[in-house]
Amino acid sequence: MTPQSVSPQEAKKLIDQGAMLIDIRDRSEFLREHIPNAHSFPLSDITAGKSIEAADQQPVIFHCLAGMRTVQNADALMKAAGPAPAYLMAGGINAWKSAHLPTAEDKKQPLPVMRQVQIIAGTLILIGVVLGYTLDSRFFLLAGLVGAGLLFAGVSGICGMASLLLKMPWNRPDK
Repeated sequence: MTPQSVSPQEAKKLIDQGAMLIDIRDRSEFLREHIPNAHSFPLSDITAGKSIEAADQQPVIFHCLAGMRTVQNADALMKAAGPAPAYLMAGGINAWKSAHLPTAEDKKQPLPVMRQVQIIAGTLILIGVVLGYTLDSRFFLLAGLVGAGLLFAGVSGICGMASLLLKMPWNRPDK
């Protein structure tokens, strides 16, 4: 059985009536921006078998960035909610913001790692192409290597650049 999907406006009404809002994005994404009063419960914890303690069996509403992760993992989310009614917020936090509902944002937090990967990969490819046309055609190899790395990451699920970025000081969580 798939959880019922609710719009951000319907989710807000349920939250105002006591429903628990669960943000399943990574902790770094949550710290950067989240819906007020949402609880961070990363998908990795849910798929590891952890369950949510819903007070008085209040409804549980799950959301992610755009709604894809919640839909793809609906069975695990229902299981994590236990006997409490479970809902998926359609469109995630992006739809919440599009509905002009408030979010709490902390710009001091680093960008999510995958956005950092996209920025760096795009920059390296652009530099390789520009330098390849203007200076030496061997610079096209830079663009090719970055493209090969992205292809490998997509096929294997292992992103070397993301692994490296996670070790950078700005991405280390405060202990």
